[in-house]
Amino acid sequence: MTETHTWRLRVELDDAPGVLARITTRLAARDCNVLALSILPVPSGVVDELVIKAAPDVPPAELVREIRAEGGKCLGITAADVRDLVDPPTAALRAATLALEDPCAAPEALRVLLAADSVAFEMGTPGEVLDGGHRAIISLGDDLTVAARRGWAPFTDVELARAAVFAAMLTTPPDPPSAVITSDGAGVVLRSGSIDDLDAVSSLHARCSARTLFARYHSGVRVLPRRLVHRLLTPPRGRTLLAVCGHEVIGIGQLIRTTRLEEAEVSLLIEDSWQRKGIGTALLRRLAGTARAEGHRELVAWCLPGESGFERAALRAGIPVSTRQEQGMLRLGLTVDGSASEEIRTR
Repeated sequence: MTETHTWRLRVELDDAPGVLARITTRLAARDCNVLALSILPVPSGVVDELVIKAAPDVPPAELVREIRAEGGKCLGITAADVRDLVDPPTAALRAATLALEDPCAAPEALRVLLAADSVAFEMGTPGEVLDGGHRAIISLGDDLTVAARRGWAPFTDVELARAAVFAAMLTTPPDPPSAVITSDGAGVVLRSGSIDDLDAVSSLHARCSARTLFARYHSGVRVLPRRLVHRLLTPPRGRTLLAVCGHEVIGIGQLIRTTRLEEAEVSLLIEDSWQRKGIGTALLRRLAGTARAEGHRELVAWCLPGESGFERAALRAGIPVSTRQEQGMLRLGLTVDGSASEEIRTR
């Protein structure tokens, strides 16, 4: 079977009869097919969004040249998939359904709704548009704001208005605590960590065995200095998620950005007596949702050879895993870009 490639383009065309038809004819001559067309109003008129299926020998630069040959201007181009064939109203409804079912997934749903590269929590003035229209600050209520970023094309006023209505639908914070029932029936709460949890996280480390701590830190740590616990709870390039039962922290998960946008590091620490009860799976599933919203495609975890708990947790969370040996360690790559799931996510 011949491989094909699908692209999403934003173009400005001359306001003259037949221009779009001529472009379609030119593309057809190159074995390209226009699969979808959307019209987005902008202050200067309209922008056409095309989803084009092209043969492998027609690179995106050729598509741009064909459009320019008819006087069109390409404002942006990016790889597309079947989800981009859904009309905007349907996509908006699906995003809203996802966010209403799981408020923790609101940033991820917003990223998909806007076809953004990332949506991450960031302080700012709601409604502010920066970087030439490529970064927008959106309010999610309760003084929480996120920054949506998109490199391939600037956001349009229509898209930002749609995002504002979407955000207004949400009546709960995007990162609230959530409940998990363990395999033996215990109730556990997952929530973000803060400096108020210093003593509880220190106590977690004191209760963990030397083997569990070595598996997490890859060194003979027995007591974690308070300054490191503080950094653990407030990482400068990521976020920390806690598993809490009663007043005790029984597990901790971290998501740390690397120098590559598409990648982040993930780690888990679960108290010995709470292992193999689904807590690691629940932490990973929620961290994966956060990673998708922030534009990451892969999570990387480093494990000691012979350790299989992390891989089991990822597989139970429905996250594809690849493994390889690097410098005496086991590197686990967790695919979280959503390509293995239907639409945004199905339950």
